[in-house]
Amino acid sequence: MKPMSAIWSADTCAPRMRGDWSAENPTHGQCSITAFLMQDIFGGEVRGVALGDGNYHCFNVVDGCAFDLTSEQFGDKKLDYESCPVQRREVHFAKEEKRLRYEALKARLTERME
Repeated sequence: MKPMSAIWSADTCAPRMRGDWSAENPTHGQCSITAFLMQDIFGGEVRGVALGDGNYHCFNVVDGCAFDLTSEQFGDKKLDYESCPVQRREVHFAKEEKRLRYEALKARLTERME
């Protein structure tokens, strides 16, 4: 089992998306906290694909390469990773619930990797 799949859960899923979270789709609602955690490890930028509803799907860009650990939640839908705005940690973590979900995910990854 991949380390991230083992630590994502309904409680780390974005609250508005929890009703659709499942072990079969563990990436659902995990994008921003996962992207910021990967930024801690690999550096680079967190960017966001506009979803058309005022929300963004977060992914990482490191050394000019985009990687998205939570893209599976979209199934076969292709996302456009070009010209996406930088996402700021301070803005995302202004929501305490998101910061707490990030901290829980980070603690789980740290524990799993030890």
